[in-house]
Amino acid sequence: MAMAFLRNKETPVHYFPKELSWLSFNERVLQEAADPKNPLIERLRFLGIYSNNMDEFYRVRVADVKRRILLKKFDSNHEDEGAEELLHEIQNHVLRMGTKFNSIYQELQLELRKHNIEFIDQRKLNESQSAWVRSYFKDKVLRHISPIIISPDSQTLAKRLEDNATYLMVEMTGPGKTEHAIVQVPSDEMSRFLELPIELNRTKKRGRYRHQFMMLDDVIIHCLKDLFSGFFEFCEIQAYSLKLTKDAEYNLSDTLDQSLLDKMSRGLRQRLEAEPVRLVYDAAMPENMLKTLQKQLGASTLDALIPGGRYRNFKDFISFPNSGHASLEFAPLPPLHSPDFEQHPTAFDAIRSNDVLLHYPYHNFTYFTEWIRQASFDPKVTSIKMTMYRVAKNSRVIHSLLDAVRNGKQVTVVVELKARFDEENNIQWARRMTQAGIQVVFGLTTLKIHSKLCLISRLEKGQQVKYAHIGTGNFNERTARVYTDMSLFTCHQEICDEVDQVFEFVEYTYKPFVFKHLIVSPTWSRPKLNGLIEREITHAQQGRKAEIVLKVNNLVDDQIVDMLYRASQAGVKIRIIVRGMCSLIPGIPGKSANIKVISVLDRFLEHARVYQFLNGGDVDVYLSSADWMTRNIEQRVEVGVPIYDSRIKQQIMTILDLQWNDNVKARVIDKTQSNPYVKRGNKKSIRSQQAIYDYLASQQLGPTVQALL
Repeated sequence: MAMAFLRNKETPVHYFPKELSWLSFNERVLQEAADPKNPLIERLRFLGIYSNNMDEFYRVRVADVKRRILLKKFDSNHEDEGAEELLHEIQNHVLRMGTKFNSIYQELQLELRKHNIEFIDQRKLNESQSAWVRSYFKDKVLRHISPIIISPDSQTLAKRLEDNATYLMVEMTGPGKTEHAIVQVPSDEMSRFLELPIELNRTKKRGRYRHQFMMLDDVIIHCLKDLFSGFFEFCEIQAYSLKLTKDAEYNLSDTLDQSLLDKMSRGLRQRLEAEPVRLVYDAAMPENMLKTLQKQLGASTLDALIPGGRYRNFKDFISFPNSGHASLEFAPLPPLHSPDFEQHPTAFDAIRSNDVLLHYPYHNFTYFTEWIRQASFDPKVTSIKMTMYRVAKNSRVIHSLLDAVRNGKQVTVVVELKARFDEENNIQWARRMTQAGIQVVFGLTTLKIHSKLCLISRLEKGQQVKYAHIGTGNFNERTARVYTDMSLFTCHQEICDEVDQVFEFVEYTYKPFVFKHLIVSPTWSRPKLNGLIEREITHAQQGRKAEIVLKVNNLVDDQIVDMLYRASQAGVKIRIIVRGMCSLIPGIPGKSANIKVISVLDRFLEHARVYQFLNGGDVDVYLSSADWMTRNIEQRVEVGVPIYDSRIKQQIMTILDLQWNDNVKARVIDKTQSNPYVKRGNKKSIRSQQAIYDYLASQQLGPTVQALL
């Protein structure tokens, strides 16, 4: 169907629509849920990841398409002819994926029963369980519920519902009158999964009681009469689930008489009033209830009305507990030690001795938090600067920064308040840091600060010596356990000085800056990347070997794609590992025949961005916070760093090779983006994430032990 969209054009199109490419990525997540080789509970969690991804897709991508359609209707000069057709393609694709999702969920329920884990609803409760659930509802759940009563003259319902929350639409039928209400399932306040007491379970399998789980939704449905009796007269009461997704964009005032912090706080409130872009509802909902719901929501023909199964918000399944055998989950990979850090008394000694590279989640993130902790009390440290995009809610990093201020250090934190869906957390931390005496910089109103930088200045022998961290991932203890990222620690003084310039650029954009080493967006990235690709083109034209290896989350910048097409036509061999969206179409004769693209999706989320250029044999390798997207190149502050340490460079190149040779979890990205797995043939099985862990584990043994092995 995606290619049908492309073929409708009169002229050849060499860019795959990014929205359809994103759906192709989420289909890879669905493949993981369907893969019987994955542990059973992990497959259920992949369904949660899929659902969470789809929520963000509608809040951001579909909302953007909808705005483009509306803009075209109000402005006939607006050039966006394909938006309505694209929206139609999206909706058809989502419906097909939804059918597959429901089928996988049903299959997993059957498999769970084989392992003595069972989901039951209110219809399957025995008498003792029913009484226990009603007592649980009264004691634990009721306090969190305040129904929204629907009346013909009430305000627009969409403004009263939260984005992506789970709701039940309730219908109470009484003598000559029908009442409707909306009840929010309070999954933010308590677990969505209620395990019933085993002693109340009367069914056994092979002499063992099953672990029976009940969804919080069903707990509420079972107790609807208890909730509404005494307030309404009804003979019959029923409820069906729904979820509303809204546009995640902001409508902020440009007035200059208030702080950005205040504007962002109001922007969060405005999200409650944002336009709905999707309504997902239980397909069993009676037609009259659905019509009432649509009328109250003011759902337009541009809104996606998607019927589904009994439950909404499967994202909660990301944290579904394992009450069965340990084999139902991925076996834990013990965090690896870093020999570079371990053999020195302090982190500063380690970094001064050699550049250090950590790979998350394989290495322990505590090396970074320990570096900041040491800096917080080290008498030689004079200042700490850091960017903050997404941090954990109980961040040890920020706690160390607060300690540093108490110890008289000068601390500066650049806080990105527009980090989508993390704004509230960042606002709270910004207020706390400001109150503690940290200099909080809110960056630029027009550019997101997406770089992952930390700079520590230390007085050594009367001289200021700088230590820098440049990474691909956030300073977040939680995501460091599930995202694959790379962190470079260096005291290369020219690189550190340029990192300092980036912090200065954020505060003083009008000053001229020159970057010899770093690749810095928004001003300096495109010419630098173009130059690196152009150099490979020149080598190919001269008959020399020319190669580019690229690992990114997304590749959707048309100018960069055109440069890669030019490189392919010149004979440059290009290998791309992309996690998500890819608008480049490989394998087009005469256009991209020298380009191959794969995507690796496994237990960890691939997040590192790495650029490798052959450079006539003197290979250049860069780590970066930036994907090859227009927004990352032109609309954000991003930083890429060259790898000068030959040992680290070889390590990164080896890891890229392991990923490229993955024949277990790698998919081929072709002109249809239908996600066929890379064919293994008679080759040795390589599952790259496990292979990378094993490779790094061998590295921590040291060269002497490696030689003996």
